Amino acid sequence: MVLKTEEGDRAVFTVTDRGEGIDPEHIPHLTRRFYRTDPGRSRAAGGTGLGLAIVKHIVERHRGRLDITSKKGEGTVVTVKLPTIEQTR
Repeated sequence: MVLKTEEGDRAVFTVTDRGEGIDPEHIPHLTRRFYRTDPGRSRAAGGTGLGLAIVKHIVERHRGRLDITSKKGEGTVVTVKLPTIEQTR
C-alpha cells in the first residue's frame, strides 16, 4: 500500500507491507549497497541489494528523509519525506 500525505512543509510517501517483518538488527543496514538480511541468499534467488541504497541516495539528494520501521510478524513501513516545492526555493 502506498499513501501520500502532507506533513507541514513536507510531502510524505509511505509504503507498507504485511510480510514477515525484519529483525531490528538489520534495520540500520538496509540502505547499504548489496546488504542482505539473509547472507545465504544469492543474486540468483532475486534482488541485488541495491534498491533501498538507491532510494536513500535519491531522497537525500532532494533534501529528504528515509525512515524504515519493522516488526517481526507484522510487516514493514518505509516512509519518504521530501520538502515541497515552496520549501526548496
